Amino acid sequence: MLCIAFSSTNIFKSYQYRGWRTCTNVIPFAKHTSRDREMSIDSRHRTLGSGVLDYLKRMQAENPSFFYAIQCDGEQSNGNVFWADSTFRMNYNYFGDTVRLDTSYRANHYRVPLVSITGLNHHGQPILFGCGLLHYESESAYVWLLQNWLHAMSGNYPVSITTEPDHHIQMAVAEVLPQTRHRFCKWSIFRETQEKLAQTHPTFDKELGKCIHETGTVDEFESCWQALVERYSLIDDEWVQSIYNARHQWVPVYLQETFFGELYTTIPLNMFFDGYVNATTSIQSLVKQYEDAVTSWHEMELKADFETTNTMPLLKTPSPMEKQVANLYTRRAFIKFQEELVETLANPATKLEDNGTVATYRVAKFGEEQKAHVVRFNPFEMKANCSCHMFEFSGIICRHALSVFRAKNVLTLPSQYILKRWTRDAKREEYVPELPSNSQDSLTVRYSNLRQEAIKFVEEGAKSIHIYNAALDALQVAAKKVAASKKQRSRGVVLNGGIRETDLDKGSQLTPYQSRAEKEKKIRELSAELDNTNERCEVYRANLLAVLRDMEEQKLKLSVKVQNARLSLKE
Repeated sequence: MLCIAFSSTNIFKSYQYRGWRTCTNVIPFAKHTSRDREMSIDSRHRTLGSGVLDYLKRMQAENPSFFYAIQCDGEQSNGNVFWADSTFRMNYNYFGDTVRLDTSYRANHYRVPLVSITGLNHHGQPILFGCGLLHYESESAYVWLLQNWLHAMSGNYPVSITTEPDHHIQMAVAEVLPQTRHRFCKWSIFRETQEKLAQTHPTFDKELGKCIHETGTVDEFESCWQALVERYSLIDDEWVQSIYNARHQWVPVYLQETFFGELYTTIPLNMFFDGYVNATTSIQSLVKQYEDAVTSWHEMELKADFETTNTMPLLKTPSPMEKQVANLYTRRAFIKFQEELVETLANPATKLEDNGTVATYRVAKFGEEQKAHVVRFNPFEMKANCSCHMFEFSGIICRHALSVFRAKNVLTLPSQYILKRWTRDAKREEYVPELPSNSQDSLTVRYSNLRQEAIKFVEEGAKSIHIYNAALDALQVAAKKVAASKKQRSRGVVLNGGIRETDLDKGSQLTPYQSRAEKEKKIRELSAELDNTNERCEVYRANLLAVLRDMEEQKLKLSVKVQNARLSLKE
């Protein structure tokens, strides 16, 4: 097995070989000569499809932080491929708490074996963290894919991962992501259950759905399941028994204490490329469909950002908490919170006991007392733990805890229940990747940092005409500073090897006839000048970030003015 990783960034601990990077987590061909290895690589590149490889090479040429890897096996006619760019890593830094591995191409019989690793952004929309092509499948192939992806994400484990119920994937996740809670996609289990039992038990899948979704505790589920399989005489059915044995990895009551970020129903694993890649998509047309999907979802995120920033949702209660959250959350997250808040009117809280530190409440909807939930409230820490575990599962506080807050006259939502990943400021935190030690990778990191800052700058600047004008002014100031820096640097350009271009023109200062002491002195002088230049660059970068912060402050002030103007119009 041979893994070839192409990247200018210092993502992997690897050794260099004629310009290629060979990953140390696989064993390279021991008996092949360097020429044999290069010929094997070139042959594998041709079998992967020139369109995909041309795209990967072009992306890396345009963005040095773009990474892709190829897994080669001499017995296979195709190689597995993985790729990720700096945008994937930046988004993962914000929303990498829960991920989904989409391998639905198998069940849907796609011509292109496209595998994607996605998550959910602050609007509940799918967001891409990595892509791959698995031309052959095995446990080792999935291990390779997840290892490459995890390294690309700087080794940061997600809280949870959702996949198809597959043995090879299960073993790979257990090996590569041992700290991550692994969940099987329940819709895949429902689909296969229907296919296996539709002829003999056509109504079983509907009853199974009720058993899964309408039970709130483990005891309720176990009792419901037992009654269900007895009613359909399926106690000894091999498939039914197998999904029961795996219940801890797909039945909601066993997973409700782990974060999966679902605001509403379970999102299909293939949602990101749904409508773009299908059974007719060829390897030649894959690149265009892939880019269309990425562009479309990015535009939808910008649209949701604009709606959240420039419009105010309709408030349904006089509660100060509702107004507070409306100004913090994205529109999608706020609507979910609002639904829970409104439901507190029909879900009164009744105190059961109070030991002086923690008070226990029973919360149930009128007429549905048998479905009551228990909330334990600590008034000193402002913590409310509910037996439904909605906050732990989705990051949005539940109606039961809100009912207790209402009973205790808690007027604003405590900060520990405002999950940053659902706020409109979820992407405000500065993302800075690890700095490598060598000069070539330092150039790459500077490029990556500037590109990421520019992307955020453009996204914010396009949201309104006021911010747009401020952004243009800031860019003009930044352009003048960059031009001044280039002008200063052009007076003494340092080339690879530490020799200035001006010194080369002189032709006499660094010659073989200089003494060793003179050469060392010149090297020290050039090194000092290089350090000074780097310091100036850092100063300019700090000034640019200061301009960006000023723009953020200006935007907030304008938002306050707009809000005040709207309130005055209503009055």
